[in-house]
Amino acid sequence: MPRLVLFNKPMNVLSQFTDAKSPSPRATLSRFIDRPGVYPAGRLDRDSEGLLLLTDDGRLQALISDPKHKMEKTYLVQVEGAPTEADLEPLRRGLPLKDGPTLPARARLIETPELWERDPPVRMRKSIPDRWIEIAIREGRNRQVRRMTAAAGFPTLRLVRWRIGGWALDGLAPGEWREIGA
Repeated sequence: MPRLVLFNKPMNVLSQFTDAKSPSPRATLSRFIDRPGVYPAGRLDRDSEGLLLLTDDGRLQALISDPKHKMEKTYLVQVEGAPTEADLEPLRRGLPLKDGPTLPARARLIETPELWERDPPVRMRKSIPDRWIEIAIREGRNRQVRRMTAAAGFPTLRLVRWRIGGWALDGLAPGEWREIGA
């Protein structure tokens, strides 16, 4: 049976087990996960937090990470500014980015979610409000959600991936993981 690990990746952790590029070691998955033979199914940027799936099954890894399968990924996004529902329409229609238009996303305003404190904390500006948006996409371009919110006029302050397909982060604190049957 394939193994599947759900991991709550903290901020400033690379989505890989080694860091060959840096002269000073940066935090990697090996600091948190001691399960030989599992590998990340997709990536999550170093400055993003949340759900990262790891598996030992190549077909499952492709199903999760290959854009042709269009597995939905849901993010909780704190943005600078005070968008309205109408401001989210460009996200819902799809936006032009430098690497081409995005597919339409599901996007809605949400109340501030009950999340852990981020380390380091988000730098807030007293004169500029912020709001939370839930965004679900079926693509996986580099820094796509951040680029989409910026193109809509609301730069991302904090990005937490909450769900990938039917798997969710529920109950996992940053740095925690659990293995489930795939």
